[in-house]
Amino acid sequence: MNSMIKLKENYSFRRAYKKGKALVSPYFVIYAVKTRRGVRLGITAGKKLGCAVKRNRAKRVITAAFRVCLPNIPSGYDFVIVARTRILDIKSTAAAATIKSLLRSAGIWSEIREDEQDLNKPN
Repeated sequence: MNSMIKLKENYSFRRAYKKGKALVSPYFVIYAVKTRRGVRLGITAGKKLGCAVKRNRAKRVITAAFRVCLPNIPSGYDFVIVARTRILDIKSTAAAATIKSLLRSAGIWSEIREDEQDLNKPN
């Protein structure tokens, strides 16, 4: 099972913006870049979203949605997700469904069987 590492360096974000493939939805924009490392995630929530409470909620929703999708994401990608204002109106389950559809359309989503998913769950 993949583990998620958080992106924190500015050059990683800039690399994703410049060389990454942009996947656009009303809730967020996902920049995906192929790398040699595992799955890394960076989240950006600008002041346009609102106060710090709203920005942190947007980051929590995106992180929770990404964790749900993580078993189906192959290793070797950096993702930078830029939150949009509509993210404040949805729950993490709707965000996870949006992430799934965007990654599937980009060809990054890999289907795993149900019995493999059951083995990956902690007891």
